Order: sequence, then structure tokens, then C-alpha cells
Amino acid sequence: MRILVTRAQEDAERTAERLEGLGHETIIAPVLQIVPTGDPAPDVACDALIVTSAHAMEALSAFANKGMRVFSVGERTSDVLRAGGFTSIETAEGDAVSLSALIRNTLPPTSTLLHVTARHHKEEPAASLRALGFTVHTWEGYEARALETLPEAAMEALRTGKIGAVLHYSRRSAELFIQLADKAELRSAILGCPHLCLSADVAAPLDAIGAATRIAGAPHEDALLELARGHS
Repeated sequence: MRILVTRAQEDAERTAERLEGLGHETIIAPVLQIVPTGDPAPDVACDALIVTSAHAMEALSAFANKGMRVFSVGERTSDVLRAGGFTSIETAEGDAVSLSALIRNTLPPTSTLLHVTARHHKEEPAASLRALGFTVHTWEGYEARALETLPEAAMEALRTGKIGAVLHYSRRSAELFIQLADKAELRSAILGCPHLCLSADVAAPLDAIGAATRIAGAPHEDALLELARGHS
């Protein structure tokens, strides 16, 4: 099966390698580019960091206290943090709900946390933690910058019906994919193929336009690739 991967370039290349190992063909079609914002870390004392993406590591590379406790959203992010020198990492199950639960079950609600996140970020897990009494500061260390167009190879494959499925990893990238497809007058093409999504939240923009979506059994890449395996 030929699968369209809409992640940022470096992430998409890693995913494509795994898909090709499973016997699929891939077309990489990034809809965004991850870049550092250059914003400095806020000058606040905190008890722990919250990290919801491996993309935070570039901003954190200059963070002095690599021994600070870190609450990571999932295994991939934890692996990158360890490689970057962090030594005290606790890992959630791949989503904001499990991350929030891990923090509230580990730390007292008097704790102060620093969430290292993207310029365009969701309210969770910070909102639910604040509601419980935690102080959560935000450091927007990177951003997912929207690209202007889909690659020509991706547009041609969509136009000619040669895409067996599209993989989506975030709600923002799904929204951008729809926008870029509309810009290329490919709405009917994207409605003609299934969209494999990491979560129901990721699938929501696609559901809203009537696209056929399938949702991974758990919010991590292994489950999404298993979904692709079952779809082929």
C-alpha cells in the first residue's frame, strides 16, 4: 500500500523507514516545519519540567539543570531527553490525559511546573493541573510553522488516486493538510482515501469534512502503524 505521511520532514523520514520495513510504499508530504522560537526559558523556579514532544529538546539543549525531574508524554520523547542528558525522567502513556494523571499522582498540588511546548499548543495538560492547584508556567520553545504547499509528488498521487491511506499525527497537521489540499483543489481526492489518525482529537478536522477516518488503539506510533498493517 502507498501511504502518505504528513509529519515534519525528519519525523516523516523516520516513520517512512518503519513503514517501508513493513512492506509499504511511502510518500513524504510535510505540512509543517519544526523550528525553534528562540524564546528564552522563563526566569522562574520550578520543581519539574513537563515535556510533551521530542521537539522540545533543541530548546532544552542549553537548559543548565539536566538533573531536574522531567515528566515526559511518552517513550519516544523520553528517549530523546535521555540522549540530551536528562537523568530523572518519568514517562506517561503517550497522551495528555495520562501525563496529567502521572503528575498529579506523583507531585503535591503545591508544585510549580514548567511546560516546554510549541507556539501553537493545546491547553492540556496544563489546564487540568492548574485546576487542581498546580502552578504551571509555559515556555514556547519551538513552533510548527505551516508550509505553503504539498509536494508535487503527493499532489499527483492524490490526484490520480494512488494513495492507499494518509497518516496523521496531530490535529494541527490534519487541519493544515486539509487547507493545503483545498488550495490544490484536491478536496474530493482526500475524501476518496482513508485517513489513519493517532487519536480522536487528530481525526476531528477530517471527520468534520466527511473524510473516512480510523483511529489507532493507543496514542503512539506503534499503534498507528499496526492500524496501517491491518488496513493493507
